[in-house]
Amino acid sequence: MRLIDLSVPLRTGMPVYPGDPQVDIRPALTAAEDRVNVLHLRLGSQSGTHVDAPSHIEDGLPALDQLPLDRFDGPAHVVDLRGLPPRAAVGADLLADVPEDRIVLLATCWSAHWGTDAYHDHPYLTREAAELLVARGVRTVGIDALSVDPTPGETLPAHRVLCGAGAVIAENFTNLTEVLDAQRAGHAVHVSLFPLHLPGADGAPVRAVARIPEQQP
Repeated sequence: MRLIDLSVPLRTGMPVYPGDPQVDIRPALTAAEDRVNVLHLRLGSQSGTHVDAPSHIEDGLPALDQLPLDRFDGPAHVVDLRGLPPRAAVGADLLADVPEDRIVLLATCWSAHWGTDAYHDHPYLTREAAELLVARGVRTVGIDALSVDPTPGETLPAHRVLCGAGAVIAENFTNLTEVLDAQRAGHAVHVSLFPLHLPGADGAPVRAVARIPEQQP
């Protein structure tokens, strides 16, 4: 099984969604002075590659620890959305081939802009596209961009459709082109994106990994 890391590194000063807490990682203890190395972490729940629980957008919806674990692990389908212009709206027509009951990964290739101002100008899902995914039984949607909605966003229509259906949203993926190439070659794709176990949390960072069989399809 070939493993592909889909996560961005957590680093001090890394990009975050506008208004979110900045990431600050520094030594708390050192082996030289304290006999052990321990890091002090200061970050928001939506830092780096992360998942949103439904409660991210509305009180009363399920929090992270109230979701079944199969929301974070399973067979995946990658949608090729490369080549879209900045702030392109991804309509339902571009998701027509999405199979039912899969983890859906949206490969926009916008991760190439990570760390630049252009990263905010990513493509995004329309409400109709999000409704199509829900109708197909999709309950986990990931994207290699800052959000499934426009950045900055006010009404968050895609979030509200997906989270309202109890779905998980995963954002800030990287290396999806490699996964897309494997899928095009006929390989099955399996994805794991287990979050930290934070009771009552609206989301958490993940180490997202795609698993690709080594044998030829």
